Amino acid sequence: MSVTRAPATEPPPGGVPAAPTPAPPPAPPRLPLWPLALMFGLVPLWWLLGAFYLGWPLLGALLLALLLTRGRVPLPPAIGIWLLFLGIVVVSATQLASPASLLTFALRLAFYLTALVVGVYVYAAARERASLVAVLTPLCAFWFGLVALGWLGVLVPRLAMTTPMEVLLPGGVAGTPFIKDMVHLTTAEYSDRSLNPIYRPAAPFAYTNNYGSAYAMALPCVVAFTMLRRQGILRWALLASLPLSLAPAFLTLNRAMFLSLGAGLAVLGVRASLRGNVRVAASIVGVVVIGAVATLFIPIADLINKRVDSSDTNTDRLSLYTEVIRRVQESPWLGYGAPVNVDTVSAAAPIGTQGQLWMVLFSHGVPALICFLAWFVAAAVICARATSAAGQWLAVVPVVCLVQIPFYGMANQNLAVAFFAVAFAMALTERERRTGAVAAVALPPAGRATAVPA
Repeated sequence: MSVTRAPATEPPPGGVPAAPTPAPPPAPPRLPLWPLALMFGLVPLWWLLGAFYLGWPLLGALLLALLLTRGRVPLPPAIGIWLLFLGIVVVSATQLASPASLLTFALRLAFYLTALVVGVYVYAAARERASLVAVLTPLCAFWFGLVALGWLGVLVPRLAMTTPMEVLLPGGVAGTPFIKDMVHLTTAEYSDRSLNPIYRPAAPFAYTNNYGSAYAMALPCVVAFTMLRRQGILRWALLASLPLSLAPAFLTLNRAMFLSLGAGLAVLGVRASLRGNVRVAASIVGVVVIGAVATLFIPIADLINKRVDSSDTNTDRLSLYTEVIRRVQESPWLGYGAPVNVDTVSAAAPIGTQGQLWMVLFSHGVPALICFLAWFVAAAVICARATSAAGQWLAVVPVVCLVQIPFYGMANQNLAVAFFAVAFAMALTERERRTGAVAAVALPPAGRATAVPA
């Protein structure tokens, strides 16, 4: 009869004691949230200083320094696609027509890199916290700044000021139209040559289209926060801000903003109906009703028609798009490095502007555009796995971005807003898959052994 011996608990006499099992390395310190609050929560201050654009990559550098100091940082899913995009962008610098274009190229590249850093930071910070609500709070602070400055554009649309950043910059740099738009403070966009100008809120951005883009990205995040947090002053303040935000948002007259939000709500509605999620469906109805009531006081359709009739915006855009398609055939792999000014189109804007799709295609080539679009498609697919009401609202953000890409430029702060929302949604979706949607926002983070009651 065979006998199985239990493993010895003591070393045999005269034998060598077994080496002790090494203790697991201590968990790295948690990433602080104050840098995100500094970056997204103090937008009105950065705008007043004229540092909202040029200072944004510096705030991203602060996040990067903290990530490098901490080490062992998890990367969001599909981030390799974005890294490939960045690599192509860097190589496309070889196509720049002149050294003078290097400054604007470097600034756009800095925005692409900053968005990546924000996404990695938010993803890591969300994964290591038991409660996710605090991680989303800086984006809610960004929303409050957006609404407040938007109302400033409504009440004092002609306000313009010289900022400290504008004074500090060399005259040759500050006088460049591209840089001047970034550092010179204005609250609204309008034609000063018109006898009856249409004022469109823009602050804290240089252009009203950027305001509309940011609004459409931030709105789902605000609704998601109110679903994650069922009580508290911040929740009620956000709910109160939703109807207040409609006046500046509607007065931007941004058709792509309405289109992207409509597409996002449609996708959200289909998902809610397929999953039988009554709470999500009710929230959609609430948002739509608030918007419909606002149209009773703001004749948005008439204002948009008046703007279209009094401008050549559609003709200008079509002229630019046609020229991009023609010229990219001559340099399809790496593009031209940056948009260029030519006299062959009717529009005043350079070729390669009036939409992120056209900027990437013209500046960096077809492979870069494929990577840019592929990352947002991958983000939309990954975030669509969310099961909670908050997660489903956040999953709308990459859909909104995909609709905006042909019309709005994203080589600005809005790309970081998108990465913030998507990275948070990815972390929330992962936790839902591990723990269940009901308690996902308050259960243990990934990678930490914590007892959970059955």
